[in-house]
Amino acid sequence: MKLNRRTLFKLGAVAGAAGAAGIATTSRASVASASKGARGVLVDTTRCVGCRGCEAACAEANTLAGPEMPGDDAVFASKRATSPTAFTVVQKGTQKSPTGEDRFAKMQCMHCVEPACASGCVVKALEKTADGPVVYHTDRCLGCRYCMIVCPFGVPKYEFASVTPLVKKCTFCAGRQAQGLPPACTEVCPSGALQFGKRADLLEEAKTRIYTNPEKYVHKVYGEDEAGGTSWLYISDVPFESLTLPAGIEKKPYPELADGALSAVPFVITLWPPLLMGMYTFSKRRDEVAAAEGTGKQEEGHV
Repeated sequence: MKLNRRTLFKLGAVAGAAGAAGIATTSRASVASASKGARGVLVDTTRCVGCRGCEAACAEANTLAGPEMPGDDAVFASKRATSPTAFTVVQKGTQKSPTGEDRFAKMQCMHCVEPACASGCVVKALEKTADGPVVYHTDRCLGCRYCMIVCPFGVPKYEFASVTPLVKKCTFCAGRQAQGLPPACTEVCPSGALQFGKRADLLEEAKTRIYTNPEKYVHKVYGEDEAGGTSWLYISDVPFESLTLPAGIEKKPYPELADGALSAVPFVITLWPPLLMGMYTFSKRRDEVAAAEGTGKQEEGHV
């Protein structure tokens, strides 16, 4: 391979990205520690009536286009996904409750305790805050969309139709929280299905409801361990899979799964730049010598 300056820069960029990923990994423990007292939301799906008031409140708080409001239950006819203009969507479950009632579940960014998206972002455009929200810094984003690949819940969405595209997702109303206000969706819920508070307290409340009503609830809190734990916690009286909550999510934090692959990064990043420079210098010198020899042969031929 002929090593020119452009190739050198490309390889250097790859090494730099790997180094940044390694740095992000080393800070994972401190982020988790800071998030222990973070806030969260408990979603009791037995109380959700599928009114979609949370969707409208989210759209208003984030200046979005707003949810479509077709009549009757037509909106629940097919599975819906979050989008750049819909940070949260309410899904209708595929299984009725033991008492024959429809079940619904609100979906949005889960704001993981140790988010894969923030760990995988080499420029820290996505950042986990100590209060709980995973926030997005538009001025840092490179548009690589790696966050979309690594998120186990498939939440981040890209504005492909925009001239200046950005990554879009639920913000957990970080701005409102900074002002001492709850997330907009939790404030308008008429049935009490959404409870905002400290994650640790909500987890205790969820388990209390389950243990005091063992015949009513599934004996599991979704979000307690999924992806290492999430800020949004769910309890239900029907299987979580029937509520379209993703199944098969790893229990370990997703950044931890990458630790082994990135453990050699500091060693590699130390040797890689001088190695590249040495290869470039050698290649350049070889080309200069070859050019000089070619010129000498041409002059001899004219003698």
